[in-house]
Amino acid sequence: MSNQPLIVVEGLAKTFILHNAEGATIPVFDGLGLEVSPGECVVLAGESGVGKSTLMRSIYGNYLPTHGAVRVLHDGAYVDITGAPPHQVLDVRRRTLGYVSQFLRVIPRISTLQLVMEPLLENGVDPIEAQERAEKLLGALRLPKAHWDLPPATFSGGEQQRVNIARSFIRNYPVLLLDEPTASLDAENRAIVVQLIKQALDEGAAMIGIFHDHDVRDAVATSLFNVSEFKVAA
Repeated sequence: MSNQPLIVVEGLAKTFILHNAEGATIPVFDGLGLEVSPGECVVLAGESGVGKSTLMRSIYGNYLPTHGAVRVLHDGAYVDITGAPPHQVLDVRRRTLGYVSQFLRVIPRISTLQLVMEPLLENGVDPIEAQERAEKLLGALRLPKAHWDLPPATFSGGEQQRVNIARSFIRNYPVLLLDEPTASLDAENRAIVVQLIKQALDEGAAMIGIFHDHDVRDAVATSLFNVSEFKVAA
């Protein structure tokens, strides 16, 4: 396993500008840097409101940082998410950078099985193989088979979260962002997700995570990263 970092964050800063409040600014963090190598799970630490979720969304490209770089190793070369064209960011997300959140993006009339298969189908996996892998993962996550052909819009929060986890872990993303992936799960399902995370780490994934459940955090973290150290006074 190479020790070359799969994700490199350099000098990252984020300030929100409130255009409906005469341009008032809310600084979040500045000068933030970290690297994550294969097999590492860096867990973000710090009090609520320090900017952990903002950092995750900046890494994924949902937020545009004020300055700095987020470099993800993609096809053997680093792509700076903060400045790459949209089509390249989408390609990085499709093949390299996964995001596991506690919220499922519900798509009307799409069955749970199809939703979980989609990341594999988008990457050219044979539909039969994709279905077999999706069924195996949904079964491991204890989602009732009767639900597989149903759209997940009417599922409980915990069931939707398990669908989201299955969709994210079905493809072996080299880099995974984990934003409270076990928040709505019971103890047995949390343990299953911990095993999925550990397996992905053993296979060389690099992860950055937010976990409010200290037992889950302690089970998967290889190091803690204190975002508070980079917080900017308002």
